[in-house]
Amino acid sequence: MKKKIIIALLVFVGAFATFYFLHDSKKETPMEYIYNDGPIFGSSYHIKYQYTEDLHSQIDTILKKYDESVSPYKPNSIVSRVNRNDSSVILNKWFEDLFNEGMVVAKATDGAFDITVAPLVEAWGFSFKKKMDITKHTIDSLKSLVDYRRVKILNNKVIKEDPRITVDCISMGDGYASDIIADFLESKGVKNYMVEIGGEIKLKGLNSSNKIWTVGIDKPIDNIDSMSTDYQQIVAITNGALSTSGNYRNFYYKDGKKYAHTIDPKSGYPVQHSLLSATITAPTCIAADAYSTACMVIGLEKSLELIKQHSELEGYFIFSDANGKMATVCTNGFKKYLKE
Repeated sequence: MKKKIIIALLVFVGAFATFYFLHDSKKETPMEYIYNDGPIFGSSYHIKYQYTEDLHSQIDTILKKYDESVSPYKPNSIVSRVNRNDSSVILNKWFEDLFNEGMVVAKATDGAFDITVAPLVEAWGFSFKKKMDITKHTIDSLKSLVDYRRVKILNNKVIKEDPRITVDCISMGDGYASDIIADFLESKGVKNYMVEIGGEIKLKGLNSSNKIWTVGIDKPIDNIDSMSTDYQQIVAITNGALSTSGNYRNFYYKDGKKYAHTIDPKSGYPVQHSLLSATITAPTCIAADAYSTACMVIGLEKSLELIKQHSELEGYFIFSDANGKMATVCTNGFKKYLKE
């Protein structure tokens, strides 16, 4: 899903970002705010932090090592080797963290989030592989390979009930990368930062205007080619993470019907409901990323119920009402972030 980033006084377009970072004044701070950006994961990153030196080269090195380790698009990554059933592959912390968080969210959402869903995503043409000719038989066959309960980690090895099952943590990979870089900055003693990777955001402290970071949530308008966007709501947030998922950037039409990139692991088909986008806040970006994806699978009503069951989460949802008009609703805890 394409997302865009605008940070005050600097304007950038990121291939998968959803948010605009706005700084309200020019108040000077004791230490300089440093800005780093670059390409990564087929998208981009934008990072701003207050520190005594530029950490760009170290950040870039970490992100590239992470990409080589867990990207399903890298043939020698841990994920790719797991999917080829390479018995010699050695798991690392990054892979295990992604896998374990995927299992936590899968259980919490009754499988709406599933790290084994890749065969269905690929079949519908939302990956680097060619779209398949979809039939009920095709979907039923692929669904037999999609079930998070059929994989586990045991003695540092991924155990599959069926060797054809594949693992793909890409739907929360950018979020975890944001957490990793945030942890790196904190290890350096950085107290004020904004980390955005592929649109997934981890924030702490204050911006260069000595104010809480402000973020704009895109208005979900179906326009694949548009390079500009309006934002539905501006929020002020710090000391946490925020992720938005939606079906308004990554979709296609066939025979007059819209097919969005969010696939329901249980039905095997792209979701069809009124929810247009889900913005989730959480203590970690990996969790915000995974739960925002899950919300797009289960729809508005179930998403609101899900958030009620998890005190660490808050949500802001944009949906199409009974009259086909765009409407919004948020959890009570999210209201504190709203900025007029």
